[in-house]
Amino acid sequence: MAFPFHGRVGIGLIVIFWPLNWLVPNWLTSSESPLLISHFGWVGFFPLWLGYCLTVSALTCLRKGNSILTRNFFAYCLLFVISSPSWWLFEFINWRTQNWFYEGRSSVTSLQYAIFASISFSTVIPAVFGTAEWVSTFDWTRRPLRGIRFTIRPRNTILMFILGWSMLGLLIYRPRYFFPFVWMSVHFILDPINAWLGHNSLLSHTNRGDWRPAFSLAVGCLICGFFWEMWNFYSYPKWIYRVPFVGFLKVFEMPLLGYGGYIPFSFEIYALYHLVTGIFNMRSVTDPFKPVL
Repeated sequence: MAFPFHGRVGIGLIVIFWPLNWLVPNWLTSSESPLLISHFGWVGFFPLWLGYCLTVSALTCLRKGNSILTRNFFAYCLLFVISSPSWWLFEFINWRTQNWFYEGRSSVTSLQYAIFASISFSTVIPAVFGTAEWVSTFDWTRRPLRGIRFTIRPRNTILMFILGWSMLGLLIYRPRYFFPFVWMSVHFILDPINAWLGHNSLLSHTNRGDWRPAFSLAVGCLICGFFWEMWNFYSYPKWIYRVPFVGFLKVFEMPLLGYGGYIPFSFEIYALYHLVTGIFNMRSVTDPFKPVL
């Protein structure tokens, strides 16, 4: 099978916007207009990550003959639509935790920031889901990942739900000590809700002893995390972390232990996505693992 056309477009976007995102801010540092530098950085993030999304979709097509994009273009576009408000939820929580902030934020108005950031945030779920689907096509993600069943019983789901709200409460009450719960609480709250409402959920897989979707999401998000942090490092605007207690051994801007947060984060966006699509009765087009597993 020839490399798909949309993959070639994706590689082209990466080839163009990766060096531009790193080099142009440095070229413009002597400029009298910090606004120009900041605007380019916000504008350049989206095409770079769109290129990543298209490329990983094409790699999935090479592995299995299709991908989310080629199976259902509407569902693929829906990933972008839901991704932006989903990430804004974590930005809202970060107002309390203050674990990251954006250099260059002060160079744009609040409206400009909202627009630029929303466009950039729209690539988060497509990148993670696309990479997770690609990961799920490899045999090493399939064979050994059947085993312990975490069943959808009232006792289990109620316990998860209570733990989720408890973690969120502790996070708000003492963010300095409980900030890691930002990457767990949303999943613990929403996945039981999805199970109760009959939406797609990770619980529907673990109920059968099938941990492959969870594993694929975790690995896929870690891969995305590497590229997020790498491409962020020499860009401007960029995000900077302030993480209590574990802000050492940085790999790019992210402390090494912080990469562990990408694993439960992938479960959270999976739960968020399926909550929204389930509410609007679009469940038949939303599970990126159903055609694979």
